[in-house]
Amino acid sequence: MNEYSEECLLTFLKNQSQLFDEPVAETMEAAEAFLEECMAVVVDSLDEVREYFEENGVDVSCMGQDELEDASEVFSLPNGQYLIVEG
Repeated sequence: MNEYSEECLLTFLKNQSQLFDEPVAETMEAAEAFLEECMAVVVDSLDEVREYFEENGVDVSCMGQDELEDASEVFSLPNGQYLIVEG
């Protein structure tokens, strides 16, 4: 596991149904490979989540912090960071 922490991979495995109808990964290795393939990113704050979406052409100007955090592509990590996965 290189780019994504164990905590990040476990969070994605546990909560992947918030974004996908069916599991896309069953193991830590499969989760890491999937996240690498779809170029998922880890950011440090909701402000960085907003910045990421804006840089990628998503209009989030009318979304509050709670709405950003609840977006299906955003996974809150236990350490306070956020994993962004575009499905």
